[in-house]
Formats: sequence, C-alpha cells, structure tokens
Amino acid sequence: MAGASAVLEDSSLLSRLDRHLLKLERVFALFSGLAVFSLMFLAAYSVGGRKFFASPLSGYVDWIESLMPLIAFMGIAYVQRDGSHIRMDMIIGRLKGRALWGAELLSVVLVLLLMIALVMGSWAHFDRSFDCARPLCSRDSSIDIGLPIWPSKLLVPVAFSVLCLRLVIQIIGYGRALVLNLPSPVAVPLVQSIEQQALAEAEQMGGSDNG
Repeated sequence: MAGASAVLEDSSLLSRLDRHLLKLERVFALFSGLAVFSLMFLAAYSVGGRKFFASPLSGYVDWIESLMPLIAFMGIAYVQRDGSHIRMDMIIGRLKGRALWGAELLSVVLVLLLMIALVMGSWAHFDRSFDCARPLCSRDSSIDIGLPIWPSKLLVPVAFSVLCLRLVIQIIGYGRALVLNLPSPVAVPLVQSIEQQALAEAEQMGGSDNG
C-alpha cells in the first residue's frame, strides 16, 4: 500500500546530491502534469470541434500516444524519491533497524538492476526509430497524421536514467543506514506513522497561519 513518507535532509554530500536531483525530478514531474493538462485540452477541443463544427481534431489518437510517455514515466523518479509508489509493506513495515535497512537496500538494488535493463532496451527502441538521413529524422511515424515517434521513445530512457540516479542515491543512503545502524538516514523515504503524519500536517497548517 502507499504510505506517507518523509525524506530527511542535512548538510552532507549525499543530502546535497539528493536535493540537486530533486530539482530535476520536479521539472520532469511538471512536464508530466502539463501533459495531463494538454490531454484535457485536446479532448475538449476535439469534442467541441466535432459537435459544433463537424471537424474533430485531426490525429487526436496520435497526439495521445505521443504524450503517454510524458504522463507515464516523467514523474516516476519524483515519486520514488518521496516513497509514493504503491507497494506491499505488510512485512517490511514490521521491521526495524538494520533488518529494515537491509530489506530496503535489497529491494532498491533489484529495482536498479531492472531499470538498467529497461534503459538499455528502451534506448535500443529509440535508436531503431531515429535516423537523420530520413525526413524528420524518423524511421517510423504515427498512423494517422505521421507524427515522428522517436521523441516519445527518447523520453523513456531519459526518464528511466533519472530514476536510476535516484536509486543509486537511495542505495547509498540505505547502505549507510545498514552499516552505521542509523535511526533516521537522509536521502531515503522514511515511512511515517499516523501520529507523525498528523503532527507534520499540524506543523504545516501552523506555518501557513503564521505566514
């Protein structure tokens, strides 16, 4: 299940790297949100054009297919940083100390290995599609209006590469916590209890009232 998480920060090099990467992840997440907004605009434009002018948006499905990588993958590293991905934590939620950090470290290492394979595979798909000797540098295009597909294919390995950087930072964070038996390591998502969530929300409300 998904739970509320907190990522601690300090002045260490690892925490600084975490914050720098977070800036890039937020930009990617912003692009993902703008893509969702664009889909709503395109749908309204297409439906309105069909209803009032008997002329829906040409290539509507092609545009949706082109935007899907933005929606599906560009925000993936951002939610990994905050621990917002859906996961089953019935067992791991009961662990404490080194057992918890060891389990988290193992899971993140396995995810990193998977993501490296996906980066290589998705880059190969992009490489097969990209050819500057052809019009629009594309070997393939969408069916309806002929949009080049390689930009959408390029977004996948780029987004996955950013996720790999995030996973490396978390591996270092969990590794430090495991070796040093840290109670609250930095740069990794720490699952909060209901009481901690309520306290954090109260502090946020108090801060906004004071502002």
